[in-house]
Amino acid sequence: MPTASPSSQSVVDATQQWLVRAVIGLNLCPFAKAVHVKRQIRYVVSDATGTEGLLAGLETELRALAQADPAEVDTTLLIVPHALADFLDYNDFLYFAERLLKSMRLDGILQIASFHPDYQFGGSEPEDIENYTNRAPYPILHLLREDSIARAVEAFPDAADIYERNQETMRRLGHDGWRKLMGEAGGE
Repeated sequence: MPTASPSSQSVVDATQQWLVRAVIGLNLCPFAKAVHVKRQIRYVVSDATGTEGLLAGLETELRALAQADPAEVDTTLLIVPHALADFLDYNDFLYFAERLLKSMRLDGILQIASFHPDYQFGGSEPEDIENYTNRAPYPILHLLREDSIARAVEAFPDAADIYERNQETMRRLGHDGWRKLMGEAGGE
């Protein structure tokens, strides 16, 4: 029996739950709380099912973020529930996303961070807990302003240590702790 695809609101709700519980709750990104509290995150659910449609949507969102007042929209989460379910396909897509960013002359102004349900760092095994620092309920292209990143790094003197601290946080939490945090039932 075919399963119904999630509604846009349920996709945003799941993404916000992940953001609040994992990203902010575990302090994986010390910069996320401020933009969340100030409601400066734009959530966009893509209806794209393929690369071409997703690139068109990404172009629209890159342009919108570049033109938006940072006090209103500081960052965008482009959530992709209907495409790029396979992490290798997603990872390949990032090459085209970066090329688009450069072709729009937004390289150095905006950047794209990546999150995926099956995120895997190079040199790691698929179920290594450290991968969960970048695991989200759906494939996500996180569009960020370079200026905002620079200001956040200035305010956070140990920004270079975030990656290592996050991996240690995940090792302490473990798979069972992650499942409990995210409200998941069952084991892996």
